[in-house]
Amino acid sequence: MESCKFIISLLFIISIIGRGVRAYEIDTYEFLMPNVWPNKDELYLCTPIRIAPKKNFYVVGFKPNASMHTAHHMLLYGCSQPGSNDSVWSCGEMQSNEIDNKYNTASPCKSGSQIVYAWARDAPRLQLPPDVGFLMGNDSPIKYLVLQVHYMHKFPEGKTDNSGVFLEYTTERMPRQAGVILLGTSGVIPANRIEHMETACTINEDKVIHPFAFRPHTHALGTEVSGFVVRRSPTGDIWQLLGSKNPQLPQMFYPVVSRTPITKNDVLAARCVMNNTRSHSVNIGATNNDEMCNFYLMYWVQDDTPLTQKYCFSPGPPYYYWSRAPQNFDRIPDRDFNVL
Repeated sequence: MESCKFIISLLFIISIIGRGVRAYEIDTYEFLMPNVWPNKDELYLCTPIRIAPKKNFYVVGFKPNASMHTAHHMLLYGCSQPGSNDSVWSCGEMQSNEIDNKYNTASPCKSGSQIVYAWARDAPRLQLPPDVGFLMGNDSPIKYLVLQVHYMHKFPEGKTDNSGVFLEYTTERMPRQAGVILLGTSGVIPANRIEHMETACTINEDKVIHPFAFRPHTHALGTEVSGFVVRRSPTGDIWQLLGSKNPQLPQMFYPVVSRTPITKNDVLAARCVMNNTRSHSVNIGATNNDEMCNFYLMYWVQDDTPLTQKYCFSPGPPYYYWSRAPQNFDRIPDRDFNVL
């Protein structure tokens, strides 16, 4: 009898290990565009879901349901209030005010905007580390999720799309809450020139964040996106690499190079190398003819809430470089820096 109990206990332990030390139940929610018709080129469409307000949910994985031939990229926003009460609306960040008879226009979020997930270039599924999840619902400022899909090209009449993401979630409390901070720039890339777009922000909150994944994002001109933690010391700055990737590869969340915790007064910094082979300058903007310089850092906090700061943006070139930043950096990495 005792040996039987031992075998049952052993099988239970093995089953837990086989599930990646996750002994809790995982459910899946299909968050997809409701068969929308992109009626013009360079269209951004948003659709919302309301999180049950009296329960806590922890999203622990993201499985994309999209193809780069259909969707240029997708963003998943957490919102306190969605940008519209419509089931679908036009939500480009830098759009004209032209009248669209098909969709009303609004931002993804009306209040409490933060990035939860991003996808492009046929990036694969993202699974968070054990005991890490994005808290949503009752005890979180995230009361809604808004899915934004960028469609580069108009669809033919009668053809619709249901791109989106399968959310893997649990109601089991996760001791480690996940968060994302987005580093990016504005700016201009001159014609026939390699430009370096840079941004940096000091962490002013008394929190310890544990980085575990990063994601690069540019359009066609980007050749490298790199992120760093700058640790200030009396003897000089220490630049610690978080990650560096060619953004023309699948724009997935990659494991960070260093998981050393980031604390108050550390600086997060990012650089995009842009090679503009065109005969005209290119601005940062929302369309495929424009550019973007984005470095997403995903992290977790232990028995705490994520950073209040969700974004870190600079004016970009020709107005901002690390050499002109208010932090007065030294030991700045060489512009020919290249890791992966």
